[in-house]
Amino acid sequence: MFIKLATHLDAYQVTFFRSLLAGITVLLITRRNGLRINWFGVMASCIYATLLFLFVWATKHGTAANAIFLQYTAPIYILILAPFVIGEKFHWKDLLTVIFCIGGMSLFFVGKLDTTAYQANIAALGSGIFLGLYIMLLRHPRATGMNSTITVIYGNFLLALVTLPSGIASFSTITWMDAAAVGFLGVFQIGISYILFIKGVTGGTRPLDASIIGFIEPLLNPVWVFIFVGEQPSNWALLGGAVIIATVVVHTLNQYRVKRSTAAENLSNAKGENL
Repeated sequence: MFIKLATHLDAYQVTFFRSLLAGITVLLITRRNGLRINWFGVMASCIYATLLFLFVWATKHGTAANAIFLQYTAPIYILILAPFVIGEKFHWKDLLTVIFCIGGMSLFFVGKLDTTAYQANIAALGSGIFLGLYIMLLRHPRATGMNSTITVIYGNFLLALVTLPSGIASFSTITWMDAAAVGFLGVFQIGISYILFIKGVTGGTRPLDASIIGFIEPLLNPVWVFIFVGEQPSNWALLGGAVIIATVVVHTLNQYRVKRSTAAENLSNAKGENL
């Protein structure tokens, strides 16, 4: 919504301000955790920067519905690649969860998806691929030992540097609405949000689980539109939201049950060994 509100800024200009403010926000909040980075971190930063730009470009040149729907194909790539990238086992129940979530989200956009803006759709699809890859890299063994948000700091500053000429050119046309929109995007939508997201992933949440819980983001798409624009969600959207909420709740509770069962089994085994 805020990307669309910045009407006097193009994709490069929105990216410049959003990334600059996001980088500063995360730097100020997490700087005590260190700023050291290795080559793995540099690669992850570039992947992160790419997914950010592709999503903004897709939203500016296509519909917001297309952009968010195609970006949240990320769980598919995590499901397929996680066994090879981070060694996570494939589970059929995870596949079923992803199918239900994507199926539920597709109901949001019955009759609304625009297939004519194919370049924007390709960019959005690319953002989904890079999002899935980035989430997996957060749990990669080579990511340990660094500030967990270091890729957000350097990735955003890299993107701000690349789009600096466009950002400077916008100073003569930017309005207060534009400034407020990119301010919110940089500080909250990227900065603080990614700190919380990364804390969850590095704290033990599986990449696939994190991406599934993230379906709550597109779920709120019609909610914000209803609150601020007054557009009534369709019956299909309400059904899709119900499907996603039910799927996420069932999946999360099941994961919690599995973790409790595993912990209890490990404790029992440890007691047996002591005896």
